[in-house]
Amino acid sequence: MTRSPNLLYSDTEDDLRAAVRALLADRAGHRAVLDRVESDSPYLPGVWTSLATDIGAAGLLVPEKLGGQGASHREAAVVLEELGRAVTPAPYLTSAVVAVEALLALVEDGAGESGPVAELLAGVASGRTVAVLAVPLSAGPGAETRPGSTVTGVADAVAADVFLVPRADGLYAVPAGEAVVEPRTPLDLTRPLAAVTTGEGSGTRLAGADAARAAVRRGLLAGAGLLASEQLGIAEWCLEETVRHTRERHQFNRPVGSFQSLKHRMAQLWLDLVGARAAARAAADALAVGGPDAPLTVAVAQAYCSKVAVRAAEECVQLHGGLGMTWEHPAHLALKRAKSDQIALGSAGAHQDAIAVLMDLPAPA
Repeated sequence: MTRSPNLLYSDTEDDLRAAVRALLADRAGHRAVLDRVESDSPYLPGVWTSLATDIGAAGLLVPEKLGGQGASHREAAVVLEELGRAVTPAPYLTSAVVAVEALLALVEDGAGESGPVAELLAGVASGRTVAVLAVPLSAGPGAETRPGSTVTGVADAVAADVFLVPRADGLYAVPAGEAVVEPRTPLDLTRPLAAVTTGEGSGTRLAGADAARAAVRRGLLAGAGLLASEQLGIAEWCLEETVRHTRERHQFNRPVGSFQSLKHRMAQLWLDLVGARAAARAAADALAVGGPDAPLTVAVAQAYCSKVAVRAAEECVQLHGGLGMTWEHPAHLALKRAKSDQIALGSAGAHQDAIAVLMDLPAPA
């Protein structure tokens, strides 16, 4: 019997949203982010500690017996919605989702509740350690990662304390001090990218080749599924900000939002947003229950939500007129994050191809 996904938010999820939103409004508003994006590090001092440790968001996916909160992907998705709304520079997706899921896969594969994997997982769950999977940000769940000494396009590498490095013979934990991290200039300045070089003999071997491949795939699948919630948050803020601006902006002695053509554009965007929310929530719910349909639900969410986020950000810039084109307005932060997310963890086209394979839909001749 097919299980119907639960798309509604629980009271616990609403409370978590309120706590994260209050923290970001107080410590990581758009003005604060704009003031930091062109500095050496876009991360706002103290925000990650408050989010990961004080609120406990870093350990949401980790069972309590392993030092986490024992929550699920549904709660992690709520955190990512809020991080997307604020375009917050934080290694949450890379560390608390992708790396954690990879480590959990190793625990379930036989690494046990003690040893280096469990110790690393407890450190990440507590917020004391930032772990980053050393694969390109563009790598999707079905991508073949090519082991090598240098990996380019690694997101949040500059914030990492330890790298999870896939190699031909397994997965290794390499302390950041034993790696060479060369920052690159990304489109989205709120999610830094870098090239990471690790020596062949460096680090601690956590798992063999087969377990490593499964762990990397699980981490990237969870990352892609919950990235849809970040994209949802971006789109929600863009629509709300656009509606607010067009109510306040007057032309010919009328709010520009009252003009029929603009009302139609915002109404269509609202419909797209409703669909994106359903897709993102379905992906989070499927990951939370670990159902067999999770890969398909994640692919659908990414194929749809990535496009909605970009369109919402483009409309936000355009409907703000000249103001939207300035560096002083945060609309460009949302647009750059949306465009960056569009190719993160698999492009929309790659996820559409995955849907075709999963549903046994042959490509047109």
